[in-house]
Amino acid sequence: MNDLLAALLLGLIEGITEFLPISSTGHLLIAQHWLGARSDLFNIVIQAGAILAICLVYRQRLLALAFGLGERENREFVLKVAAAFAVTAAVGIPVRLLGWKLPETVTPVAWALILGGVWMLLAERLAERRPERGLTWTVVVLVGLAQVVAGVFPGTSRSAATIFVAMLAGLTRRPAATEFCFLVGIPTMFAASGFAFVEYLAEGGEGEDWAALAIAFAAATLTGFLAVRWLLGYIKTHRFTGFAVYRIALGAALLLGLPAGA
Repeated sequence: MNDLLAALLLGLIEGITEFLPISSTGHLLIAQHWLGARSDLFNIVIQAGAILAICLVYRQRLLALAFGLGERENREFVLKVAAAFAVTAAVGIPVRLLGWKLPETVTPVAWALILGGVWMLLAERLAERRPERGLTWTVVVLVGLAQVVAGVFPGTSRSAATIFVAMLAGLTRRPAATEFCFLVGIPTMFAASGFAFVEYLAEGGEGEDWAALAIAFAAATLTGFLAVRWLLGYIKTHRFTGFAVYRIALGAALLLGLPAGA
């Protein structure tokens, strides 16, 4: 397959799956099995394209926060987003430098998909029984840590890990939990992309197909925008059950359909 077409397909897959709680890593792993493996820089930068989509979807909310810092509620919300990111950075940077991450191979990703699906089913039911406590500092810290866990265990899904830990910690309303976790993802993924670019330059800065990366980035941005807009409308009246069942089915199919140890 033409390399630019393959990059376009990978960008479309990333944009669709990054914010749905089904693991973009798992889907990219499957796609790259057929379309060819890509560099860490490619995979992380196209995630930044999806994060750009979040900025576009939440542009009014972001502008209201930026120009409304004179209001206590806005200041506290921005502070909590920054604090969750700080927790992720404080724990995640040492973890990354030490290389504490499971390999992005089929078997561990498949198990993460299955276990994550089961976790989602249980967590949503448990969250429904908990009292609404709002965006507490407990939620903030746990969301920051959940992002690290998602990075260490490919296939977990950053959105699934953060949204459900937030709901269990007391931010029980799906739209509120989703908004906070998505907004925390903005500095997190942009920082991860910047870190990957610095690593790329430190290693010599050669070998990357910039045209393919640009196409994939644009595709991820467009499809990410559409996927997020759809998800925000869907969760107003629907549970996450369908995503959990899909994860379990996909993980099982991977375990059954590909060679052991792949």
